[in-house]
Amino acid sequence: MKLPEKIELAKLPTKIEKLERFTKYMDLPVELYIKRDDETGIFETGNKIRKLEYVAAYALKNGYDTLVTCGGTQSNHARTTAYVATKMGMDSYLILKGKKPQVPDGNYLLDLLFGAEIKWITQEEYNNNLKEIFTKVEEELKKKNKRPLIIPEGASYTLGMFGYIEAAGEIKSQIRSMKVNMDYIVSSVGSGGTLAGFLVGQNLYSLDTKMYGINVCDNKEFFTKKILLLIEEFRHTYPEFKDFSYITREDINIIDGYVGEGYGIPYKEEIEIIKKLARLEGIVLDPTYTGKAFYGMIEEIKKGTFGSDSKILFVHTGGIYGLFPQKEYFLGD
Repeated sequence: MKLPEKIELAKLPTKIEKLERFTKYMDLPVELYIKRDDETGIFETGNKIRKLEYVAAYALKNGYDTLVTCGGTQSNHARTTAYVATKMGMDSYLILKGKKPQVPDGNYLLDLLFGAEIKWITQEEYNNNLKEIFTKVEEELKKKNKRPLIIPEGASYTLGMFGYIEAAGEIKSQIRSMKVNMDYIVSSVGSGGTLAGFLVGQNLYSLDTKMYGINVCDNKEFFTKKILLLIEEFRHTYPEFKDFSYITREDINIIDGYVGEGYGIPYKEEIEIIKKLARLEGIVLDPTYTGKAFYGMIEEIKKGTFGSDSKILFVHTGGIYGLFPQKEYFLGD
C-alpha cells in the first residue's frame, strides 16, 4: 500500500510501554499499555505532527508559503503548525479563540517564538463565523502576495487522516514484534481526525482490535456524525484506497461522559489520575485531552466495559505544553 508523499518530521516509530506499576496500584483486571505519541519530538510532540507531515509535503509541492489554521489559546495543533511552518521556511497564521493572555505561556508562548501571526476571536465567532473568518484571512494574505494553505482545526480532514492510517500500520508491526494481541485501542477525541484515521487504517492494515474514542468536548453524537463524514470524504478524495471495508455508525465507538464542565476545564478526579500516572510511571498526561480520556478509560475498566484480562493500548496524543498554563490545578498534594 502506497501512502501519499510526506516530510519526515516526527521521531517515529514511538514506543509502546506496559503500565505495570500503575495497573497493580489501581488493581485493574486488565493488561494496560501506552503508545507514546507524546514523544514524537520536543516541539513536534503529540499526534498533530503525524498529520502535518502529509500536509507539509502537500504545501511545499503545490507552492504554498503560509500555513493558516485555528484552535484554542493552548492549541497543540496550532503550535505544531507554527513549528512546521518555520521548519519548512514558511510563515504561519493562527486564528485563536479566547482572550489574549497577558503573560504568554505554554503553547501560546511557543507560537510567538516560532513567529506566528495571530488573530484573536471570541468563542462565539469561532462557533458561528469561522468559515467566513478563514476566507477573509485568506483574501488578506493573497493581497500581500502570499499563498496561504487553509488547514482545518486539528488537521482533521482527509489529508491529515493519513497520519493515523500510517500509525495503525505502525502499531500492528509493533504488537506483532511484542507478540501481544491488543483487544482495544483507546484515544482521546477532540476534533475527530485521529480516530477517523485509525478506523480507516485498522481496515487497510487488517489490525485486529476494537477502537474506542473518549470525547473531551462536544458529545458522542457530534463526533459520530463528524467521523462518518470524514471517512466518506476520504473515500471520495482518495478512490485508490476504496477497498477498505465500509465503516458504519456501529463501528464508531465513542464513550461520552468525561468532558466535565467543558473543553479545557479540568476536574478533580482527572487531576488525581494525572498525578498517579506521573508518580508511578514517569509519564505526564495533559488536563485538556489525554487526562480526561485516560481517566475515562480507567473508569470504564472498573465498570467492566472492556472485560477482565483484556489487553488495552492507550494512545498518548501529547499535550505537555498545555499543562503549564493550568498549573494552579496541581498545587498541593
